[in-house]
Amino acid sequence: MAGQPPITLQAGAGQALRATGPAAAPAGAGGNQDALRRAAEEYEALFLAEMLTPIFESIETEGLFGGGSAERIYRTLMVREYGRALADSGGVGIADAVERELLKLQEIQQ
Repeated sequence: MAGQPPITLQAGAGQALRATGPAAAPAGAGGNQDALRRAAEEYEALFLAEMLTPIFESIETEGLFGGGSAERIYRTLMVREYGRALADSGGVGIADAVERELLKLQEIQQ
């Protein structure tokens, strides 16, 4: 996804999720539906990584090559990549639901 403009998903208190950024314009108004899909998949990857984090935090690492601040940093990166890999391999359906809702929001805004 390098070189592509970033898409941000935002939700305020009591507000629906909305995509912002240069590629988040409505599909009928010159926007890019692929960008919506990409944003939905990024959201799913983030969500899955957050769900996996407690699992990996509970693993104790000891011994000569275990522990330390570097392990915490690299473990976080590894969990993010696991989330991304899960989302890229089809995920659990969150991206589909997010994409549907973003398309509905765009139709309402038009």
